[in-house]
Amino acid sequence: MSTPTADIIDLLAGIAANGPLAAVRDQRAQARENAQRSFEALLEPAAPGTFALAERYAVASFVSQLHGFAEATAFYGDLLGDEAPALIAVVADAATDAAATGPFGAYREPNLQDESTDGVRWAADAGTAAALGPRLSAALAHTHLLVFRPREARAEALQALVDAGWSPDDIVSLSQLVAFLSFQLRVAWGLRVLAAASAPLATSAASATVSEGA
Repeated sequence: MSTPTADIIDLLAGIAANGPLAAVRDQRAQARENAQRSFEALLEPAAPGTFALAERYAVASFVSQLHGFAEATAFYGDLLGDEAPALIAVVADAATDAAATGPFGAYREPNLQDESTDGVRWAADAGTAAALGPRLSAALAHTHLLVFRPREARAEALQALVDAGWSPDDIVSLSQLVAFLSFQLRVAWGLRVLAAASAPLATSAASATVSEGA
């Protein structure tokens, strides 16, 4: 298990320690700290229990790839490689097969049913399931549901996890992990967009300063 010291959102967003976006994040110091603590609790716990680190990193790598976030995929792939290198390619193939756009799903409420949309309902094929094992196969299928069809995440959707050997506590932790990852990746992606948008402004300002000095 690794023990990251860097702020993970900063790392994924490519934020320099003394950069302007770091200063912006520092204005919400408690939010920054809580996000880092959530990472440590869900992905670097001192006692992972029956929800193994390899499973946590496999879920994180899968979510990163579903979001198309290359930097996060590399980061969580490295963590997965430390614990279970044989799973890297299997998870990558599963994510490619499970790729979709969303969110989508069916509303149960009569007044909203016209807004229901359909999309991929992914489950591991036989070869992938054999490589992942029943627990991780069920976890990734549930992760896909939470990422793309959150409105269908009802009690009956948990039965596949129970059948695969997931305890109630681990099911809660899995759901918390997917929710946290969705938050973390969106924040880091948004910061990357801000950095890219502000870069031309900084370049223009620097050019103007040089011109004035000339």
